Amino acid sequence: MKDYSERLKSAIPGGAHTYSRGDDQFPANAPPVLERAKGAYVYDPEGKRYLDYGMALRAVNIGYSEDAVNRAAIRQIENGNNLTRPSTIEMEAAELIADLIDSIERVKFAKNGSTAMTAAVKLARGYTGREMVARCADHPFFSYDDWFIASTPMTRGIPKETPALTKCFRYNEIESLESLIDEFPGQFACVVLEPAQTEEPRDEFLQKVKSLCEKSGIVLILDEMITGFRWDLKGGQHYYGVRPDLCAFGKAMANGFSVACVGGRKEIMDQGSLEPEGGERLFLTSTTHGAEMCGLGAFVAAVQFMREHSVVEHLWDYGGRLTALIDACAKEAGVGEYFKTKGVACSPHILALDAAGNRSLEFHTLFMQEMVEAEVLIPWIALCYRHGEEELALTKTALQKSFAVYKKALEDGVEKYLRGPAIKPVFRKFN
Repeated sequence: MKDYSERLKSAIPGGAHTYSRGDDQFPANAPPVLERAKGAYVYDPEGKRYLDYGMALRAVNIGYSEDAVNRAAIRQIENGNNLTRPSTIEMEAAELIADLIDSIERVKFAKNGSTAMTAAVKLARGYTGREMVARCADHPFFSYDDWFIASTPMTRGIPKETPALTKCFRYNEIESLESLIDEFPGQFACVVLEPAQTEEPRDEFLQKVKSLCEKSGIVLILDEMITGFRWDLKGGQHYYGVRPDLCAFGKAMANGFSVACVGGRKEIMDQGSLEPEGGERLFLTSTTHGAEMCGLGAFVAAVQFMREHSVVEHLWDYGGRLTALIDACAKEAGVGEYFKTKGVACSPHILALDAAGNRSLEFHTLFMQEMVEAEVLIPWIALCYRHGEEELALTKTALQKSFAVYKKALEDGVEKYLRGPAIKPVFRKFN
C-alpha cells in the first residue's frame, strides 16, 4: 500500500487535491487510496471494504453512487453535458434553488465552494465600495483564495498588503464583531461565517449579526457548504431563522457531484448581469464548466430524492443515535471523561482528550487508527441516508475494540500504541 502513497506524491503536490485528504490527516494504517464506493462503504484497490463516516468530505449525504442520482447525471451526459448556449437543465436547476432557498433571488453555479465564496466577497465589495472582510475565526475554511488564506498562518505566496484586508471575529461573541466594526468604521464590505459549525448560535447571535450588518451597511454572507442539505433542505439559514444578503452552497447539494453556487439578493447579484445598458460591469464568475449538465442533473435528482425519502430527518435521527452509542461505549470502556461527542446531531464531532484532560491530536489519531483496524474510516463524522441499522451495529463493535486500546493508552502512554505520526492541523506555517 505504501507504493500508492509514493505514486501520489510523485505526481501531485501533497499527494491529494484537497489538503483534508492528505497523509497528515489520517493515521498510518489508513488506506492511502480508495478505488470505489457504494452506499455507506468505500473500497481500496485490493477490495477491502470500510464503513465510511468521511462521506467525501461531507459532499455525500444520500449515499455513494446512488442509482437515481447517477441515472440523472448520465442522462445529461448523453444530452451533451456542456453546450454552446445555456442548457435547459441549467435553467431548471437555477429555478429550483431559487424556489428552495428563501434568500436566493439570483444564482450562479460553480464547481467548488471556494469559487462561490470568493464570488460572494467580490459582489459585496462591488456593492458597498469597500474592501475589508470580517470572517469568523472559529470556522475552519472559506476559500483557497487570498482573501481567506491571508488570515491563516499560510501566507507564503500572498501579497503583503492582502492580510490587512481580512479581520477575524469570534462565533457567539457579538462584541468581537462590534469591536472590529468600531475599529474600522465604514470599511467592511462583508461579514462571512457559517450558520453553525461545531457550535450552535446562542442568544440570537445570528440575528444580532444580521442587525449589525444592516446598521453598518455591510453585506452578510453565509457559507452553507456544510449546513446546506444537512441541517435543513432550505439550509442552516432557514433552520436558525436568519436571512443573509448572499450565501453559498455546495458539497451535499448534488450528492458528491461537483456543484456549488453563490446566490442572494437580486440587486447585489445583478452587478454581474448584462443590464442595465451602460451600467458599470462587475466580472462575476465566468466558468466553462460551472453549469456542467451532469452535475446539475444530479442536483435536481438529489433534491427530489431528499424530499421523497426524508433524508435530512434521517441524518438527524441517525446522528442522535450514533452520538448516544459513542458516549455509551466510551463510558462502558471507562474513557467517557476523555472521549466526548459535541455539536448538532445531524453533523456531530468528536473530542479526544489525553490523561490530563487536554485536547490531543495524538489520542484522536489513535482512535482513528483503531477504528481503521476495525474497518471503519472515521476522520470526522459525516452522515448519509445509507447509514442504517447494520452500520450502527458495525460501528458499535469497532468502538468497543477501539476504546479498549484508548483506555490502555491513557494508562500506559499513547506513544506505546500509536503506529506512526499524529495527524496535524491543515493550517500550519511549516510542514
